[in-house]
Amino acid sequence: MDRTEVVASVAGELHKTERAIDSAITQATTLIQSMIGARAVLNLSPVAAAGSQSKAMETIAALGVARDAIVACHAEIQKDHRRLGWGVYALGPLNKPDDWDRPIEPGWREQQAA
Repeated sequence: MDRTEVVASVAGELHKTERAIDSAITQATTLIQSMIGARAVLNLSPVAAAGSQSKAMETIAALGVARDAIVACHAEIQKDHRRLGWGVYALGPLNKPDDWDRPIEPGWREQQAA
């Protein structure tokens, strides 16, 4: 494998991991929605499933931490790539911010187009 293939392989795995975490967050929120809906259909008190719903919400919080970590990993990989002198390597279908240290603010795309 040449350098481009190796970098593309790592980038592909990074993107798969990012998508997997986002998918897990979506699934966990669907679980909570289902739990609340089931409780309502069965006419149960909110106390009846409080423990399990709380654990499901803890799961979402942990997934949020995981998402923050993979985003930070992405930024570090980008820095490593530049440190190694390989320049900018933008792979993937999504628009990416140029500045990882500043969150994307509403209207960012419009500002970039101007």
